[in-house]
Amino acid sequence: MLVTSNAGLLAYRELDDLFGLTDMVACELRDKRTGRNTQHSLLALSRQSVYSRLAGYEDTNDAERLCVDPTMRQVVGERAKDKTAGSVSQMGRFETEILTQPRNLKVLMNQPGQWVDKVHQRKPVKEIILDMDSSDSPTFGQQEGSAYNGYFGYSCYHPLFLFNQFGDIERALLRNGNVYSSDDWQSVLQPVVERYRGQELILYFRGDAAFADPNIYCFLEAKDYL
Repeated sequence: MLVTSNAGLLAYRELDDLFGLTDMVACELRDKRTGRNTQHSLLALSRQSVYSRLAGYEDTNDAERLCVDPTMRQVVGERAKDKTAGSVSQMGRFETEILTQPRNLKVLMNQPGQWVDKVHQRKPVKEIILDMDSSDSPTFGQQEGSAYNGYFGYSCYHPLFLFNQFGDIERALLRNGNVYSSDDWQSVLQPVVERYRGQELILYFRGDAAFADPNIYCFLEAKDYL
């Protein structure tokens, strides 16, 4: 008898297959592994990482149980269907050694926008509202980039996010915990603005008081944003 608490992931896998979402990620990632370390493909490891987070598992240590979970094995696919999904050590190497390579980090930053474009190809829109905001990600220990943030009152990272009006994330940036809310806004906003350039869309931008920056205003006005 097979027992799982993650059966809902099967519906997400069907959506994934329809749009080819994880396929889009894996085909651009670069892999430096050799020998036995390659028993799971980057596509399989990407799926396991994404679906684990989607199911609420935040740590690669959860792979100890998830690697034998029947639903996880099914959504990961390939070798995992008949054997097991990625182990704790395999997922740890994937997330800390492979995904952190500069080129792969760039791929991950661009991927949300490519997913959004894929959806808009199926369901065109007439306007885009870009919504920029920062958030907090509490840290415990001595993680690189972790710092005390006086506003939040604890040590954290201070990531920056850009969403559209549908709640879809367009781009994100992990930042040190002690930077100002609008710090490095251009590396998040500019690539998305350029992506929508030339399309016949009504373009809007909104943000809270932390983004009341003349440089942001001038940049957006030059790009015909309201």
